[in-house]
Amino acid sequence: MSSRIEQLMDEIEEYIESCKYRMMSKTEIIVNKDEIDELLRELRMRTPDEIKRYQKVISNKEAIINDARERAQALIDEATAQTTELINEHEIMQQAYAQANEVVTMATRQAQEILDSATIEANSLRAAATEYMDDVLSHMEEILTSSIQTATSNYDTLIANLTHYRNIIQSNRSELRPVEDEDILDEPLETEQFQPEDGE
Repeated sequence: MSSRIEQLMDEIEEYIESCKYRMMSKTEIIVNKDEIDELLRELRMRTPDEIKRYQKVISNKEAIINDARERAQALIDEATAQTTELINEHEIMQQAYAQANEVVTMATRQAQEILDSATIEANSLRAAATEYMDDVLSHMEEILTSSIQTATSNYDTLIANLTHYRNIIQSNRSELRPVEDEDILDEPLETEQFQPEDGE
């Protein structure tokens, strides 16, 4: 059964796949900000709980090993008790000691096997949980990197469009006041002075 965080990542991927491409583009898509924000918000809320759950799995390693130690100690204690009974009940002390040592040796070997098996199992669980969380976080990193790249591309496109429109406006203003008209207006006007004729 998949976790909620995996389901959320699948939903985000499905949502991105369902988005329409922008006109004249095969890489840029149009997303609904509220929908994608809602999915990302739940993803952020779920991630800490998911990580805690797998940290708990990892921490169970110590519990498994402790349980194995307790079972091993119980076997050793039982063997010791049997040894005491053998010594007390048998008349031949050497035979009693031999049997007791054999029981202790067998119990110790079984205890070591249990402890080794528990350690291997705990390490396997820890490795699997660590690998899974690394995969989850890697997937999240890829999604966020893609989102950042898309946002950066959209921002660069907006700046380019605004710059283009500003240049058009500047060109239009220049056309309203050609350079020739400004030069004519700046030249001083020549006025004819009245000269009286002779005899006047």
